[in-house]
Formats: sequence, C-alpha cells, structure tokens
Amino acid sequence: MDNENNKVEVNNSTSSDNSLVKGSAWMTAGSIFSRILGAIYIIPWNAWLGGATVALAANALYAKGYNIYSEFLIISTAGIPSAISKQIAHYNALNEYAIGNRLFKQGIKLMALLGIIFAAIMFFGASMIATIFAGGDMATVPVIKSLSAAVLVIPILSITRGYFQGYGEMAPSAISQFVEQIARVFYMLLATYIIMKVQHGSYVDAVTQSTFAAFIGAVAAIAVLGYFFIRQLPRLRKLSRSSSNIVEVNDRKFIAEIVQQAVPFIVMGSGFVFYQMFDQATFNAMMNSLGHYPKSMLDQMYALFGFNANKLIMITISLASAMAVAVIPVLSKAHAQNDQKGIETQITKAFELFFFVMIPASIGMYGVSKPLWIVFYSYNEKGISMLQVSAMLAIILGLFTVLSAVLQGLYQNRTAINYLLVGLVVKVIVQWPMIAVFREFGPLLATFIGMLITVILMIRSLIKLYDVDLTSTIERVSYIIMYSLIMLVVIFVTNKILYSYLGIPNRRVYGFIILIIEAGIGGLIYTYLVLRNHLADDILGYQMNRFRKMLRIK
Repeated sequence: MDNENNKVEVNNSTSSDNSLVKGSAWMTAGSIFSRILGAIYIIPWNAWLGGATVALAANALYAKGYNIYSEFLIISTAGIPSAISKQIAHYNALNEYAIGNRLFKQGIKLMALLGIIFAAIMFFGASMIATIFAGGDMATVPVIKSLSAAVLVIPILSITRGYFQGYGEMAPSAISQFVEQIARVFYMLLATYIIMKVQHGSYVDAVTQSTFAAFIGAVAAIAVLGYFFIRQLPRLRKLSRSSSNIVEVNDRKFIAEIVQQAVPFIVMGSGFVFYQMFDQATFNAMMNSLGHYPKSMLDQMYALFGFNANKLIMITISLASAMAVAVIPVLSKAHAQNDQKGIETQITKAFELFFFVMIPASIGMYGVSKPLWIVFYSYNEKGISMLQVSAMLAIILGLFTVLSAVLQGLYQNRTAINYLLVGLVVKVIVQWPMIAVFREFGPLLATFIGMLITVILMIRSLIKLYDVDLTSTIERVSYIIMYSLIMLVVIFVTNKILYSYLGIPNRRVYGFIILIIEAGIGGLIYTYLVLRNHLADDILGYQMNRFRKMLRIK
C-alpha cells in the first residue's frame, strides 16, 4: 500500500513539474516574442520621430504616460486575473469545476465595472493626474487620455487569460499576447509614419497615437481568446458537469474571495511601478537640488534609464513574469491538496528555472550592451553604461517577480506585501544619496538596493515557513553563474577584437551584425556547457538528452 501511495506521489510530483516547465515554456515563448517585438519597433519609431534630441523627448513622454497607465491598469484589473487563476486552480484541484466557472462569471462583471470606472477617471482627470504624477508636464494629458481606452477593455482581456491559466492552459495566453503585440506595433508604426513623415506633425501627436495602440492590441487579443474559448467550450462544459458539487459557495462569498485574493496582487503587481513612479516624481527635483539642469537635459537623462534601458531589460524580465504566471496555479493546487513535499519541490523548481534562464540572459545582455544599444538607439556611451547597470538590476527585479508569485500562490500575501514595503522604504531613504554620488545612475542603484532587501527577506521567509532545502539549488546556481561568466568573457573578447582591433565603426548596420555574432557565440557556449555537464537535464528534465544526441555532445 505504501508503495502505491509513493507511486501516486511521484506521479503527481512529476505531473506538477511537467506542468510548471510546460507552462513556463509557453508563457516564456509568448512573453519573449512579445517583448522582442515591443523593443524592435523602437528602431523605425525613433528614426521617424526625427533627431536624437526629439526621439529622447518622445521616449521620456511615452515613459511618463505609460508608467501612469501601468498603475491604473494594475488597479483597474485589481489583481483579479491572477486571483481568478489561483482560485480556479484551487477549486479544480478539488474537482469543483462548476464553482470555478461561477467565479469567472462574477469576475467578468466586476472587471467590466472597474474598467469603466478607471477609464473615466483617466480620461476626465488627465490634467490632475499629469500635475501630480508627471511633474506638471501637460504634454502627458493627451497621452493619458489615449490610454484610458485601453484601461476600458484590458480588464476583460486579463481575466480571460487568468481563466485559461487556472486550467493550466498557457498557450491561449501566450498566443494572444503575441497577437496583441503585433496589432499594437503595426498601428503605432503606421500612425507615427503618417503623422511625422506624411503630415510633418508633432511628436506629441505621434506618441499619443502610439499609446492608443494599446487599445488596438487589446481588442485583437480578446478576439484570439474568444476563438480559444469557443473551441474548448465542449470540454469545459464536460468538466463542469463532472464536478463533485460538495463545496457550497454563495455569490457574496465569491466576491469576498475575489477581493481578498486580488488586493495583494494589486500591491505586488505595482511593486516595480511604485519604484518607477517615485523616480518619475522625484528625479528632476533631486537632480536640481544638486545643481541647475535644463528640463530638456533632465528629460534626456530620464529617458536613458526610464525608457530606453528599461525597454530592453524588460525582454529578460518577461522571462521571470512568464514563470511567475505558470507557478501560481501549480503552487495553489499543491496548497489545496496540503502537499508539503510538492510545495517544497515546486519552490526549488521555480528557483532553478528562473536562474537557469535569467542569469545567462542578463549577463549576456551586459556583454552585448554596446552593439545592442547601437542597434536600437545609435551610439551613446552613457546609455550603454546605463544598460549594463540595468541588465544586472534585471536579475533582482525578475527574482522579485517570481518570489512574489510563489508567496501569493501559497497564500502568504501579507508577508509578501510587508517585505515589498520594507524595500520601498529603503529605496526612498537611499534615493537622494545615490543620486548625489552617482547622478543619473542613482535611481537604478537605489532600486537595486531596495529590491535586494525585499528579495533576501522573501527567500528567508520561504526557507523558514516551508523548510525548503536549497543545497542542491545553490550548487546548480553556482554552475549557472560559472557558465554564464565563461560566456561573458568570450563575448568581451569578441567585442574587443571586432571594435578595437578591427576598428569597426559605431553604426547601426555593423552593430546588428556584431550583435548577432556575439549573441550567437554566447548562446552556443552556454548551451554546450549546460548540456555537456547535464545541468540542463537536472533542471529541465530527461528530454534534454535528445538535444545532446542531436548536437553529438557526450
């Protein structure tokens, strides 16, 4: 009998591992393609806007409007999509599929109402919002108004994604994400070209239409999810009819459950946005307290880290976000089944998956920072340095994203929020000293310190609460770091040869070629090392043996 139970536990554990890896793969693919597309558009977009000065002003305006929009979006969705995903996975684990469907229907009504309310606040209160959160920059008013349209529909989009994720279905979310980005980028590039090149208009109008593209993308994504929902409707109805119907939950309890689980997702989802909003609100004043700077110069400085570098590191951070989305329902299911061993296994698996992908991605971005910056923005020595600092910051931001998801998936919401607040307080305290010493690099370093404190506290809490043994994880991560540093050294040597000894000029076309060469060499080296030493097998599973045979690696 014990053997049978052991077999069931092993099968459940393997199934959960496969679910997490598969879910992470889908969400990572969707996120990475979306982020790459969302970064590539910058090349023609900046070119059509005009010279470097105009492009940086447009980037700063875009960043200010989008940071405000991000916070409104998080509040308007109220953390409900992630809460729905979490609760549906919980009830599905108890074979209560019908309850999950009722929960989804109640959530749809709530999301539609919140979308209407917060879209109206953004549209009619745009001037006041710009005064409070954009330092009185009235150029952000039309941008904020244009983004209110997206706030109207994205809550519905988000909760529908959460519904599919609660069933462990990550493909619809990933595909809709990619389609959303395609539609958004197509509209914003078309609108920018017409305004700037055909009509010879203002960059403010171009940015306004570029931000309105978020609405266009959301509508396209909703259409994709609708298609998947119709296709899967027979299966969903069958599961609903097979429910145990033992648990009784009334509609009032549904709303209470949604709100109770959603509020922490609002706070945690706003974590990095809080940091950005603080930078946006205080950067100019703190810089001017150290000496007088023209507004145009401050906008250019802010654009370098608040938009340009941030846009590129979000490609790597999206990897962590994808894993976070995948890990929530898996941990929620283990928690519902009181599977302590499964919880410990999934926590260590989440750690290892994160570091396996994130460390080489961020260190690799640090290595190729020069050609990468040249390709997207043209040569700027300070911008390249900003990207290098941001690439290292991305590891901490990504880890914060995953740890937040792990704690929330295990219903440790208060713990997660408390540690976020501690990090924010640290950020506020060290911001001015960091700016005083490091000038425009100060906000990034203050964010790094604040997030690092939060991450350390979160890891300590997980070890204490769930008796997580990270011995093997630390050993594997040490190998990941070692292989990533070997990759970095090779990239640096290649970079030195190409730029210094061969004297290749700092132009976009050459930067693109060098980027492909360096990224390709770095990727091959890291892949060879993790396959050669079977590290990939330990983290991703036995399927890696096929790749080893294909590449003839022993």
